[in-house]
Amino acid sequence: MIRKALPSRVLIPVANPDTAEELVRVGAALMDRKDGILTVLGIVEVPEGTPLSDGATRARQARRLLQRVLDFAPDGTTIHPIVRIGRRAAEGVLEAATELDADLIVFGWGGKPTQPKPGAEAPVFSSTIDEVVRDSPCDIAVVKQGGPSEVQSILVPVRGGPHAELALRFADALARQNGARIKVLHLMPTGVTDAIRGQTERALSHFIRQHAEGDIEKVVSEAANVRNEILRVANTTDVVIMGASAPPSGTSADGAGGFLFGALPEAIATQSARTVIVVKTGTPIGEATFAQLASTAETLAAAERAANDMREVPLRVERWFGESNFHHREFADLDRLVRLKEQAGLTVSLVLPTLNEAETIGAIVRRARRDLMERHPLVNEILVMDSDSDDATCEIAAAEGVRVATHSKVLPGLGSFRGKGEALWKSLYETSGDIVVWCDTDVRNWHPRMVYGTVGPLIAEERIQYVKGYYRRPIVEGGVLKEGGGGRVTELVARPLINLFYPELSGLIQPLAGEYAGRRTLLEAIPFFTSYAVEIGHLIDVSEQVGLEGLGQVDLERRIHRNQDLEGLSRMSFVIIQAVVKRLEQKRKTRLFAELGSTMKLPRSGGGKLSLEVIELADHERPPMITIPEYLARRSGTSAAPSDAATGDAANGEAEGGAVAPVGVAAPDDATPAEVRGR
Repeated sequence: MIRKALPSRVLIPVANPDTAEELVRVGAALMDRKDGILTVLGIVEVPEGTPLSDGATRARQARRLLQRVLDFAPDGTTIHPIVRIGRRAAEGVLEAATELDADLIVFGWGGKPTQPKPGAEAPVFSSTIDEVVRDSPCDIAVVKQGGPSEVQSILVPVRGGPHAELALRFADALARQNGARIKVLHLMPTGVTDAIRGQTERALSHFIRQHAEGDIEKVVSEAANVRNEILRVANTTDVVIMGASAPPSGTSADGAGGFLFGALPEAIATQSARTVIVVKTGTPIGEATFAQLASTAETLAAAERAANDMREVPLRVERWFGESNFHHREFADLDRLVRLKEQAGLTVSLVLPTLNEAETIGAIVRRARRDLMERHPLVNEILVMDSDSDDATCEIAAAEGVRVATHSKVLPGLGSFRGKGEALWKSLYETSGDIVVWCDTDVRNWHPRMVYGTVGPLIAEERIQYVKGYYRRPIVEGGVLKEGGGGRVTELVARPLINLFYPELSGLIQPLAGEYAGRRTLLEAIPFFTSYAVEIGHLIDVSEQVGLEGLGQVDLERRIHRNQDLEGLSRMSFVIIQAVVKRLEQKRKTRLFAELGSTMKLPRSGGGKLSLEVIELADHERPPMITIPEYLARRSGTSAAPSDAATGDAANGEAEGGAVAPVGVAAPDDATPAEVRGR
């Protein structure tokens, strides 16, 4: 007989990590051990009238507290801790359950109802638990905590129905995990005939065979007072598991009128001295409900949803800013991070793009190898992707024992463009990690946090697909280090454009930062601008692919690097604006301008002459790497014919190296250096 599967995605809201051990044991036991995901959830409540983003600091603290729960994981179980921000805890739990597509929510309860607010109705368990139970999109289990740490016997009082089926399935799973015995109890009124008793016993045996395995003791008994008899038998067992009872007449099963689990289960949970688990099945809405809607109504609903989305953007950004704003110290325990990485079966590739970085590359590679490969095997491979440096960059890096590739020689059949974005795109071909992390190499105070800070959220939270670093950025002027002078293109160009046209990305502190990481499955599916616009293009394209919720950002503290002069920043700004306009045209499926300018004119004066220097300046665009036959062949371990395509748009012309069609107009040699600096 095929039995219903156990939950695959279990969510455990945790108010106090120090008392969560029993909940984790229960949640792990009730979960499908083959494919299950166990998530512990911390909620940060932000009162009405206060921006949700104000919860960012408390969210970091909550994530640190949740780390204690990881110690409670049974062998073979991986715990994913997450923190969400909401006006009310119940709201946060329900949103997380929907986001994670949870099959089961497991609540812990101390055994006494919380005191209601003045004028409010007394809760059954707590206001949070009660609200979630009434509106839950999935199955619910409330665990009245306080029983023995060892589970040797389980009592399951049943009367039949879907809630009783769930209780027996959960009891069976908990018993198999702990080697415990199960007693299934069915109570009847006093004075029944032998025929009725026999029929009831046969029905109970069939019920047990349908929903459980193993040797289960079944008891059919008479009782004048059902509640007292269950409490009496419960005192001889370690755990009681009960399904919700039918709602009283005139009360809807969705919780209206005060029905939660029913009077009997709630009384047993309150009065028993043992651990009591009360369960209730979810009641999802069938798809047929929506299939009957007329197409005109669907169109109107879609328009209304779009309007609501626009109104909700500020709220979404505030919540995202609080929930997805990490600090590198959250991942500084590298031994733990390595364990999580290995449990998830992930590999990590570190790519260091270079152009004439002889002054800094040696120290960066040396420390990355020592701290992130030898002492703590977080990184599986390091690649220095060079852009034809004419100093000793490549020799220094190779002497430190890492692989060095020159991007103009990678995929030669596709030609080569100058620019950092080109190097990053080709580094996907040259690496194999499930997670790829890029770090700028003109940094004078490089620290391993540049890597583990951006990689950490990707390992710790499955929902996160792409992580940007941010930091304080001093600027060097006249040999003097000045705080707060960096990021000029960010503040004067990128941030205004984002707020105008992509407000969902407005919570990103440094959208043009050079330290970021992503999952290969995402990175290989997006196009890459080949130079200055690579970072802004990534953010726009990634948000289109995975939504704001798939992005994270991490505080990397202080970063000291070289800065470009004003003219260099002007060129960078010009190309970034071009890229944003191009994405807007693609999104709107229309041309905003008859012709998008690619010529930048720079005034020149000196020697009594005044002139204009005309520079052709535009980023090319590479297609998603997953569309390149050579890449697919390398990933599959086969060979493939060289690709004819090099860019996302077909046009006449050649890339440097003599092969392919550029998008727009190629920049001169001095217009698009591989390293983008001074943002």
